[in-house]
Amino acid sequence: MKTLYLMRHAKSSWNFDDLTDQERPLNDRGRTDAPRMGQALAKRNIRLDLLVSSPAVRALSTAALVAKELEYAHNQIQVNDRIYRAEVPDLVDIVRQLPDAADSVLLVGHNPTITDFANVISPSPLNELPTAAIVCIKFDCASWAEIDRSNADFYFFDYPRNQPE
Repeated sequence: MKTLYLMRHAKSSWNFDDLTDQERPLNDRGRTDAPRMGQALAKRNIRLDLLVSSPAVRALSTAALVAKELEYAHNQIQVNDRIYRAEVPDLVDIVRQLPDAADSVLLVGHNPTITDFANVISPSPLNELPTAAIVCIKFDCASWAEIDRSNADFYFFDYPRNQPE
């Protein structure tokens, strides 16, 4: 059994005209929502074997804030440069190449691709993922190379506004 958590990065700031898109940080809401979602995962007793993030500052910051709540070592977060500008086939490829020793993986990425990817692999249709939303899909297979909608089971969809203040 493989469990994949897909997370859209938390809300980012547009207040810095001198920064590139990849350098944009989280805004105040993002810095609140990311740990809130990490706490939501912790309440579900989720333990990650691997956390993979886009290199964009807003995604990596989201990953770090979630990791802290899950007591996942910050230095164990893997950065995958391909996630930043990924299209759905790229994310399929990235996930299918995950190490099979990792049964529970969180991937932090960007919209619209993260929503589109969730809809490609989930047996249940999803609306657009809001910022900091998390989708959990479980796959009845032994290898990430085998993941497919046909062996997928939608487990949950959660987002910051669904959490207590």
